[in-house]
Amino acid sequence: MTTVAVRRQAQRRRSPLVGYLLRRIGTSLLLLVGVTIVTFALTNLVPGDPVSAALGEGASQNPATREAFIKAQGLDQPLFVQYFIYMGNLLRGDLGRSLVTGRPVTSDLATAVPATIEIAIGAIILSLAVSVVLGTLAAYRRGLVTDQVIRIVTLIGLSVPTFWLALVSFYVFFLELRIAPGSGRISPSITPPPRITGLYTVDYLLNGDGVGFADALAHLALPVMVLSLVTIGLLTRFIRTSVLEVLGSDYVRAARAKGLPAMRVILDYVLRGASLPILTVVGVAFGSLLSGTVLVESVFAWPGLGTYAYNSAANLDLPGIMGVGLVVGVIYLLINFVVDLLYGVLDPRVRIA
Repeated sequence: MTTVAVRRQAQRRRSPLVGYLLRRIGTSLLLLVGVTIVTFALTNLVPGDPVSAALGEGASQNPATREAFIKAQGLDQPLFVQYFIYMGNLLRGDLGRSLVTGRPVTSDLATAVPATIEIAIGAIILSLAVSVVLGTLAAYRRGLVTDQVIRIVTLIGLSVPTFWLALVSFYVFFLELRIAPGSGRISPSITPPPRITGLYTVDYLLNGDGVGFADALAHLALPVMVLSLVTIGLLTRFIRTSVLEVLGSDYVRAARAKGLPAMRVILDYVLRGASLPILTVVGVAFGSLLSGTVLVESVFAWPGLGTYAYNSAANLDLPGIMGVGLVVGVIYLLINFVVDLLYGVLDPRVRIA
């Protein structure tokens, strides 16, 4: 048997999904290197003097102290040499030490990222559950009163500024009605759970602490509600459009002609047919929630990634800025990878291409 025949036989044995997965992993690794280059370059273009920001105005005026800091940080090296030093430290898990907190950036991000993930997961689950119902209902009632009302509500959700909605929600539900807890992840009287995942609600459950879980869930409600109301507007309008396209397809007409129950047609035919474009928008929305919650986190004093990014930028904390930029890039890469993988699972045409 020739070499070409052996290769063809091996390719036939290998699952198309495995090949598709390997290609996506390779692409993601290349993109990750690109993320580090862009993050490093943009951070070094930030106006300001990092030496003064790190040492303070007094110490930075001392030539000996200034020169020692520059040599210690490798700032006297060419930019490409600094990048390779940065990559070497990055491969060892060293993102530097924050100039604001004085702690390693990895430790700060290990606390901030789970806090943001917690509200982002809650917001995307709630948004998707509500949007699927509203979007499908609006598509089925196209042009009727129900459709018009849903479109107006989603338009309002897209138009209302997030920070204004967060401020109003905090004022109404906490200051006026007193039905929501204050800011932060938990009440001052509650002890944080032993760290397992970094998600307080999950960690309290894993430790069997029902009181802590209830308190963390209550603090989670308002930020999740605010983020969900904005995301629901986007997802509902897109789901409505996707469902309308599927409703006109031949296989949906055939299912209706067979006399199948309406709910089965919706679940097995309509939503399944519209799942691929919806999956793309959900991935983008989830990435936006993870990387763009700074205003909501500021209002609710939520110690997440957005708050950490703002503090790092305001204080010219270059290690913190680079750490946040890298995390945000990795978040989008992971989300796109998962979406691509789900595409390959749901649609054989994608993985065979």
